[in-house]
Amino acid sequence: TAMSEWANFRSIASTSGWSGRAGQVHNSYSHDRSPGGSSSGSGAAASACLAAATIGTETDGSIVSPATANGVVGLKPTVGLTSRRGVVPISSSQDTIGPLARSVADAAAVLTAIAGPDEGDPATAGVEVHDYSACVDGDGLRGARIGVARRLFGFSDHADKAVEAALETMRAAGAILVEIDTLVVDEELEAAEGVVLLHEFRVGLNEYLATRSSGSPRSLAEVIEFNTNNADVELQHFGQDTLEASEATGSTSDRRYLKAVDTITRLAKTEGLDRAFDAHEVDAIVAPTGAPASPIDLVNGDRHIGGSATLAATAGYPLISVPVALVAGLPVGITFMGTAWSEPVLIKLASGFEAARGPLPAPDI
Repeated sequence: TAMSEWANFRSIASTSGWSGRAGQVHNSYSHDRSPGGSSSGSGAAASACLAAATIGTETDGSIVSPATANGVVGLKPTVGLTSRRGVVPISSSQDTIGPLARSVADAAAVLTAIAGPDEGDPATAGVEVHDYSACVDGDGLRGARIGVARRLFGFSDHADKAVEAALETMRAAGAILVEIDTLVVDEELEAAEGVVLLHEFRVGLNEYLATRSSGSPRSLAEVIEFNTNNADVELQHFGQDTLEASEATGSTSDRRYLKAVDTITRLAKTEGLDRAFDAHEVDAIVAPTGAPASPIDLVNGDRHIGGSATLAATAGYPLISVPVALVAGLPVGITFMGTAWSEPVLIKLASGFEAARGPLPAPDI
């Protein structure tokens, strides 16, 4: 499918769903709205029934963003559960691939097929494989303790209202809701993630491109040069400031990079999700996935309204986004977050919510 160019990592002014090769992907529910990104075409294609399911990649939000924008299920696995062999890298510590589908059951079936060890990706060594389809349970919410991450709400009144209604649906289906007010994505975590991604992108991309055929760019520096030489196509809407910032970084042994890794471990894991799960003894933590899709804007780029993917993304932990409602004809979703390797639990809970929610209107293609 057509993706956002360089997974929206080319420029801070990028437009989700646009690439110099394929043009603009459109939202399946409203063609003037953003499809989300960076797995834009995967979300739109799954929603429009162009495939039974699709595959996306996520570093931070790139599966769940197009999932919520296009009204489909998006499952971002624990880093290391699925092989990244052949995937253009951004971050060795955050990249993962997962399914987008029209139901939790379909997403679970695809995950069963793609999960497991692969000698081409050392991160998958020794990973335990499950039949994730067996985890689908229409009564999966009964007795479950669901944490509600209130400080990850607030970026969209529309999303908040839809998720509040979803919480009542969960309660009626037998879930126990637990308020959690400690989880937050602050400037320190965001800055640390930026440092890590800029460093890992250059290192990983140079290693990846060195294996490609001659005649194409063999390094990030050559990619930047190619874009400059083909500016009429590649740079017609936005620049490549993020690529240039990555090219200017040092190695992954630099003190600045190592400090950022330690900061992420502390804020996202030790003092973040790990502490919240342990302190509140919850099975999953939920928050709005994102706001209703904004209009496509090739002049100013994406409107970064907000989302809830960053904690799980930086921790390397799994999450699954499930549609909750349409707001003015546009889908919004709820995200279930878990700890490492908790996909079986998340699938059980998400499928239980899906059953309790009932069907939603499909896009009018």
